[in-house]
Amino acid sequence: MSTLRTPVGPQPPSVYWRRRILVLLGLLAVVVVIVLIVVRPGAGDPGRETPKPTDTPSVEPTDAAATGECDPAVIRIEPVTDAESYQAGQQPQISMTITNTGSRPCEFDVGPGAQQYLIVSGADPIWSSTDCLQGDSLVQTLEPNTPLSTTPFAWDRTRSSATTCDSSRPEVVAGGATYRLSVKLGPVESSSDAPFLLY
Repeated sequence: MSTLRTPVGPQPPSVYWRRRILVLLGLLAVVVVIVLIVVRPGAGDPGRETPKPTDTPSVEPTDAAATGECDPAVIRIEPVTDAESYQAGQQPQISMTITNTGSRPCEFDVGPGAQQYLIVSGADPIWSSTDCLQGDSLVQTLEPNTPLSTTPFAWDRTRSSATTCDSSRPEVVAGGATYRLSVKLGPVESSSDAPFLLY
């Protein structure tokens, strides 16, 4: 009978089996060590370096002209009244439209603090929104050739001055008198005015 399966010697067979198991375990450990040395798990491709955080490509900024400040030269504003004539007791509702005539979106202050409304009768200055009205800034992106309308408000048909903000003001002449509304927005002025009649 083979001595591999039936150990022969002065010691009991269990002793020889334990020795064989220890030898096999030792050989297995050597094989595992050799495999680990050759394979090197986690080492990765030696020809490629792990990217560093600084190697991460940065996001290119958007075109500055697309989101930057508007050139006042491309801003067109127009005065607006809700009617061409008003009967006694009717108050004109005034506002303006703002248009970016450029080819790209841009940002511009369109807030109440930048708006100015002027009403004249002939060469006589009648009323100015900046005499008493105040407002905040509001920077807004203006899309090309997309008119933006401000919120209309009422003119009370009186003559304004900076000294009568908290007191009564005289009413202007009516009876078919012609008045003209012009507007400003920061450095931009309307190129024309909007005439209307008061009765």
